[in-house]
Amino acid sequence: MLTMSNLTYRIGGRLILENASATVQDGWKVGVVGANGAGKSTLFKLITGELHADGGSISLSERRTMGEVKQDIPDDDTPLIDIVLAADKERTALFKQAETEEDPYKIGDIYARLEEIDAYAAPARAATILAGLGFKEEQTGMPISAFSGGWRMRVALAAALFQQPDFLLLDEPTNHLDLEAIMWLESYLASYPKTVMIISHDRELLNVCIDHVLHVDNKKITPYTGTYNTFERERAEKLAGQQKLHEKQMAQKAHMQAFVDRFKAKASKARQAQSRLKALEKMDIVDAVMADRAVKFSFPQPEELPPPIVTINHADIGYAPGKPILTNIHERIDMDDRIALLGANGNGKSTLIKLIAGKLAPLQGEMLSSNKLRIGYFSQHQTEELDMSDTPVTAMARVLRGKAESDVRGILGRFGFSKPLSDNAIKTLSGGEKARLLFAMISYNAPHLLLLDEPTNHLDMDTREALVNALNAYEGAVVIVSHDPSMIERVADRLWLVADGAVHPFDGDLEAYRQHIVAQRRNEKKANKGEAKGPSKKEQKALLAEKKKRHPGLQTEVDDSERHLTRLTRRKTDLEAAMADTRQTPAELKDLQIEYARLTKDIGDAEAAWMAAVEAFDAAD
Repeated sequence: MLTMSNLTYRIGGRLILENASATVQDGWKVGVVGANGAGKSTLFKLITGELHADGGSISLSERRTMGEVKQDIPDDDTPLIDIVLAADKERTALFKQAETEEDPYKIGDIYARLEEIDAYAAPARAATILAGLGFKEEQTGMPISAFSGGWRMRVALAAALFQQPDFLLLDEPTNHLDLEAIMWLESYLASYPKTVMIISHDRELLNVCIDHVLHVDNKKITPYTGTYNTFERERAEKLAGQQKLHEKQMAQKAHMQAFVDRFKAKASKARQAQSRLKALEKMDIVDAVMADRAVKFSFPQPEELPPPIVTINHADIGYAPGKPILTNIHERIDMDDRIALLGANGNGKSTLIKLIAGKLAPLQGEMLSSNKLRIGYFSQHQTEELDMSDTPVTAMARVLRGKAESDVRGILGRFGFSKPLSDNAIKTLSGGEKARLLFAMISYNAPHLLLLDEPTNHLDMDTREALVNALNAYEGAVVIVSHDPSMIERVADRLWLVADGAVHPFDGDLEAYRQHIVAQRRNEKKANKGEAKGPSKKEQKALLAEKKKRHPGLQTEVDDSERHLTRLTRRKTDLEAAMADTRQTPAELKDLQIEYARLTKDIGDAEAAWMAAVEAFDAAD
């Protein structure tokens, strides 16, 4: 399906890809992985044509549709459901054309095509996708302007999924999703019947959804078959072999160099020395491989405090008096606690974090903490608040207020900042480097409790791995909100569920939580089907009979329009059967198609008349 041959691309003279090649076949689910800055997003832009390669070529099979998450979501009164439906450009264009077209032949073709693409089931499918991504049923008709940027990106993702393109490109699709929506997306992509390419640092998503990997590294694209875990294992084996080859070549080079140095002055050995010297110059030395690719960093260890370090007694919390978001919270935190907060976005996880951090006072009840307690608080929006013109050294010095430069650089060094990197402007740092700077800034005083609100946003795999290792080596308490299931499973040993205005310990692991979410959604669907139970069938029948007696004229209109619509619908069924009969001559088939087109328009008019009659009857009284 997709062939990339000898791709070369430069940004400002810097090579991003050089003679890179890869192939993606129909039906593959491909994870595109690599360190931040390796060129993954650049590769996507080259595939979509947003960027043009300096060399090489990209070819996509003919008549293949391509879909991606658009960034130009409107900020107006368009309902969410309409934005998603509009993503199917063919369906939108056909309905628009049907409204103005007068040629019965063309009208027949239009409705036949609408039937072929299952256009009338599209609203239900769009609503299902929006629900999976966390939107409630009543929200689908709300204007897009009523939602924040993160929720708008969910709408953009829903629109991309709704298109069902032959070739779907997703760049970090989980960045704006909570754990519940990620679980739904994993299931959706795993069963997606067409080709998918996903850039993601979410190990769990890649393990569930993909069957091939393209690794973008060192300006090349290397293909692997299997899940992300398979890729990691195969690459580790490959790198181990490469390291051994490098060591062998270096030893061989040293031996040859020693021969040259020893004998190049001797006439009897001069020819051999010259031969060895030329061999040295031509020798292809493979790159050395570091055993640990991830940048290592560590949190300073705090002194121990007696338990509990935090106690929340029957607290209500929120941002306005009398309007609590969470009520009657009664929990405690000890220094050896590793707690992950579960629950959909908007349920109050970040609000609870702010209470523990002391940035929000209880509306009722109390929160008590040790008077020696030090807290390190990482907010998901802190990266945006950094002064991009600062350097890590100046930003860290401002936090340390007057500490010697050697102390500042020492703390930065603990988090993987060399002197050159420390002196670069923050705007030049990668997402992982900015996050490490924030980790350094919140933990310089060895806090007893780390509060981490979505710490993995924009971190690559290696930096996530380094964070997991640092947290597992840290001897203080951790409370974490994360949409990365792998991080929760490897760091947390307690789960708190934040839902329905309350906070409760969740007795189970993440797999049990997945089952809990599935059961909850199933129950919600059942409740929606059975809600708003009115009078019994017998009572409804009696009420309807009374109403018909009061409004005989309106009831006659309903009955007449319904009978007319039924006749037309039956005729349409007969025509469809006739058109499917292969014994029809071309002339007869043409006449049937003309009648079918006219009949389709008549059915539309009859449906409108019937609905108007029903609405008039319903509005009576």
